[in-house]
Amino acid sequence: MSEHRGDASPPTTTTTVRGEDWYARDLSRQEFRNVEFVDLDLTETFGVGAVFEECVFRHAKLNASVHTDAAFMNCTFTRSTFFDVRFERCKLIGSRFEDCTWDIAKVEGGNWSFVSLTKADLHSASFRGVRLREADLTAVRAAGGTLRDCDLSGAWLDRADLTGCDLRGSELAGIDPTTVTLDRAIITLPQAVTIIEAMGLDLRVD
Repeated sequence: MSEHRGDASPPTTTTTVRGEDWYARDLSRQEFRNVEFVDLDLTETFGVGAVFEECVFRHAKLNASVHTDAAFMNCTFTRSTFFDVRFERCKLIGSRFEDCTWDIAKVEGGNWSFVSLTKADLHSASFRGVRLREADLTAVRAAGGTLRDCDLSGAWLDRADLTGCDLRGSELAGIDPTTVTLDRAIITLPQAVTIIEAMGLDLRVD
């Protein structure tokens, strides 16, 4: 798709948590709603089933943290770091990431539909089996990255750089090859047929 969603306002928050150190804290089953977190250190935090709903994270550090079956619903992350983070079967529906870093981040499964990762640098990140329906991946930089077995139905990929990206098993039916860089991208034969059809070519076997 060749249109950009446009900017959206961050959630309205009612509480502010500023400058706290949550290093290696167990977040299991904890719930936070409409909280603004400023300069929060979540390095090496872990846990199962944590819930963050309509929260705002500014300059947060999630480095080397592990989140399992957690939910970050309609949250906004601004200038936050996700170095070596791991999300396993998490829900991040509707969340936005602005000027964040994703070095060697790993996302396994989960629902990331309607997220905004505009201009994100995902060259060393790995997304596997993730639902990214109608995600805003405009101008994303995923050269050499991994987007395997992902549902990209309706995703916004205008000006995305997928050079050498491992796309095997991902849904590519809505991709526009004229607006996405796909040089040396790794795909399967059925995916190649899908892209050829998207280009309007008449594929024949003889």
